[in-house]
Amino acid sequence: MNDNRGLVLFARRVLSSVRYHSVSSSRRFSSPPNQDPPPASGPLSNKLFVAGLSWAADEKTLKEAFSAFGDVTEVRIMYDKDTGRSRGFGFVYFSKEDDAKSARDAMDGKAMLGRPLRISFALEKVRGGPLVVPRLRSDSVNNFWSR
Repeated sequence: MNDNRGLVLFARRVLSSVRYHSVSSSRRFSSPPNQDPPPASGPLSNKLFVAGLSWAADEKTLKEAFSAFGDVTEVRIMYDKDTGRSRGFGFVYFSKEDDAKSARDAMDGKAMLGRPLRISFALEKVRGGPLVVPRLRSDSVNNFWSR
């Protein structure tokens, strides 16, 4: 129990010292901002995000629906991990960007199994922003434990 108390006190001291650092000093640890603005029409990709799927839709029917526009390399439908039911969206991968664009233009708003599809180019998966970790000086850690 005593060991945990020392660790808690150390953590509080470190966190309180981090609170007073300026924002500009913590920014140097994050990645620089993107210099190129995205194109106005959105980034082209060979991966389409397909929303509005019926619960009855499966990978085979989705692949058949989009194969008319080009070579479909992969189809993924997202399922709820608890119920196993479709979450109503998925991804269609094409071998060429032009095929994905023509499929998006033709299928966006069209009905499939009684439901209108909403299709856009998929964005890359991003979880949170850059992680900023304050750097501790070794002498502040040693001073804390020597008290």
